Amino acid sequence: MACSAAINPVTGLPYLKRFCRAFVSDSALMLLQRRRFFALAGISLLGACTSIVPPAPAPGPSPGPSQLTRDAIISAINRTRAANGRPPLKYNTQLETAARSQANLMASKDQLSHNLGVTLRERVRAAGYYGAVGENVAGGQTTLDQAIQGWLNSPAHREALLSTRFVEFGLAAASVAPGVKSRYKIYWAFIAGGPFEAWIGAEPPKH
Repeated sequence: MACSAAINPVTGLPYLKRFCRAFVSDSALMLLQRRRFFALAGISLLGACTSIVPPAPAPGPSPGPSQLTRDAIISAINRTRAANGRPPLKYNTQLETAARSQANLMASKDQLSHNLGVTLRERVRAAGYYGAVGENVAGGQTTLDQAIQGWLNSPAHREALLSTRFVEFGLAAASVAPGVKSRYKIYWAFIAGGPFEAWIGAEPPKH
């Protein structure tokens, strides 16, 4: 699944160039599908654009990856959801582990993708999570607020971020090693999760 992004000369951030979306498929999910359950899988974001509905202003400068704390992550995500009339999500360390695995893998390979040899379903199962999941990834944003703005600007990514069918999430960021030439430098991964039952008869986000 190949994607590319150009740089906006005004904002210095990557233009949103193309979306990629992948759906979970394995034997366990095939059984659930026969029971009319399905799992929402990943949807990738290549860069940040102006948001249609921006998140509420953060109380002070938005922290970069090295300054992010769990409290700051929870506050940023749930502040954004509250500004759009959505209930808060609980933080899930298993989903954080799966998100960190992908963020680190993207940084090590300097490539923005949902599947770099390990699928989303494989990552969440390895972390001990077996519910329905959706993933947003981003590259090139220096703060979490910038990544959130880009996700909000895309209908598919916005749905994954604001969906009321998800009840919990995990988030991680990783930076490319200092001195290494990199296209994006910083990579972000957000994984939301919830019960399969919430997705009965629902359609996954459309572009």
